[in-house]
Amino acid sequence: MDIPDVVTLTKDLVAFPTPSRVSNAAISDYLQHLLTGLGFDVERLSYDDQGQEKVSLVARKGAGLGGLGFFSHSDTVPGDQGWNPFTPVEEGGRIIGRGSCDMKGPLAATIVGAARASFTALKHPVVIGVAADEENGYFGASQIVRESRLLGGNWPTHAVVAEPTELVPVYAHKGGTTITVTATGVAAHTSTELGTSANFLIAPFLAEVSGLAPVFKSDPRFLNRQFTPPSFGFNMVLNDFGTKLNVSAGKSVAELSIRNMPDVDNEGAIALITDMAARHGLHSAVHIVDYFHVAPGNDMVQAACRAAAALEPQTVPYGTEAVIYQTRIRNQVVLGPGSIKQAHTVGEWISVDQLHQAVAIYGRLIADICAR
Repeated sequence: MDIPDVVTLTKDLVAFPTPSRVSNAAISDYLQHLLTGLGFDVERLSYDDQGQEKVSLVARKGAGLGGLGFFSHSDTVPGDQGWNPFTPVEEGGRIIGRGSCDMKGPLAATIVGAARASFTALKHPVVIGVAADEENGYFGASQIVRESRLLGGNWPTHAVVAEPTELVPVYAHKGGTTITVTATGVAAHTSTELGTSANFLIAPFLAEVSGLAPVFKSDPRFLNRQFTPPSFGFNMVLNDFGTKLNVSAGKSVAELSIRNMPDVDNEGAIALITDMAARHGLHSAVHIVDYFHVAPGNDMVQAACRAAAALEPQTVPYGTEAVIYQTRIRNQVVLGPGSIKQAHTVGEWISVDQLHQAVAIYGRLIADICAR
């Protein structure tokens, strides 16, 4: 099978409508056929998500131990209104379409870059991972880590998570902690005054916890100047489950989030919130997704800087599946074409020039890590 052009492949992938709420089986079938035809051994992993088949692929080319893995995902956020999100358009040096930037363009670049590597030159294998449900909880990547038999005891020693970074190597990104605080009242028609509104029960907590917003932006314990912005991105959303005005709310939930980071007091920040909830007699639950962090001098980071001709690596405030793969692979970097500013937008796009640059950069990384 001929190696596809990266622009053509990007457009082909964008044309598959793969928001996380639907199955990604069709695009996975296409990718499995493509990767097999390009000489990769391909493993297919799947699970049922409320009646929707979700598929992740692991592909490997070349023999030997270790090597270099390129990890991407095939799902997208929803298409939104006001454009034709899954009809790719190429104009003005851009490919426009949902997922072009996040992250079907980067995925296409990893496949083309890896496919161009010569079998005879490879002393260590090249791996392509394509996960389901990145936009909805990293479930596909977690399944790859737990269940991949193709990788088994021979995981890559080095890895690239190909999220859009404008081709600047990223050595750290924030994680995410959600603290769910629940008040339970008694639902009743307000004319009887027999109910107890959960909204009134949670209100004193909301008034107090709002005072943490300026604290999290100013207290040095909660700031890491390696990041822009250096603070948690503290946020809160409320839900009383659509209670009508003539009903006392039986349940009211506040979800609070912080973007946890290395070298700050994440545990202390969480404790401030949960202790506050306890003082108001409210139940709280905490869910933590770790941050990604390696030293700027890490082998993979420095290899990426050489390949991308970057003077120094950077950090980013958003999350990626690097947090999942770091349980298996110590030498990681986040590096891909496109800008996060275009991701998830109406009119999402990626630069054609950056796609071609990414193919070349990934090729240089393969030569550096897998051909020596």
